[in-house]
Amino acid sequence: MRNSLDGQVVLVTGAARGMGAEHVRQLAGVGARVVATDVLDEEGRALTAGLGNDVIYQHHDVTVEADWIAAVAKAEARFGPVNHLVNNAGVVTFGSIESTDPAAFRRTIDINLTGCWLGMHYTVPSIRRAGGGSIVNISSTAGLQGYANLGSYVASKWGLRGLTKAAALELGPLGIRVNSIHPGPIRTPMIAGLDADSIVASQPIARVGEPEEVTAMLLYLLADATYSTGHEFIIDGGAVIGQVVRTLVDQD
Repeated sequence: MRNSLDGQVVLVTGAARGMGAEHVRQLAGVGARVVATDVLDEEGRALTAGLGNDVIYQHHDVTVEADWIAAVAKAEARFGPVNHLVNNAGVVTFGSIESTDPAAFRRTIDINLTGCWLGMHYTVPSIRRAGGGSIVNISSTAGLQGYANLGSYVASKWGLRGLTKAAALELGPLGIRVNSIHPGPIRTPMIAGLDADSIVASQPIARVGEPEEVTAMLLYLLADATYSTGHEFIIDGGAVIGQVVRTLVDQD
């Protein structure tokens, strides 16, 4: 049985659409008090407008320190100290090592990795004031294996995986658990324009994942995984374990 998230304060970044929006909706549904943050203000405000007084929106660029300070301050002023941080904001940059502009590489690292470090840096004091809690960093299967033409994304997600482990070691004695979620292809705007069916064809579960499936794992980590910290939780249709050779399966 899930431990109650009712009344718990959760800060979710990258919350305006995709997985982040689903996280916010389901957290609201179990009674959490949510600060949903993003740079997509119109979409973020539209999302939170229909979710009641315990869900609020805050403009927030995760690469900007002042925005982190403001987000935590708003959470504490409205709801009290933060219990949980969900570092969900992220971007993907396609391009080879040769073709990717160095500025694009740095931007990807800044959002996907440095932004998460800043989040922990500025939110941990609030979580400590709450008496402990948890942090979930949304990484990727790109934090577990390499992908060609996604060098900056892969580097950022492997970095986040390592940062999660370092943070878990530091923060466990303070009553703060830190874990990472590693989704494969999920039906969000991030994979729009890709041939998703081809990408997932060789997975044991040969379909694109849904945002609510990732949220189910997130809720488990926030509420029930009370003896887990520093670990990777994978939701990928089995992609990283290997490939199904469909012709052989069909012959059987």
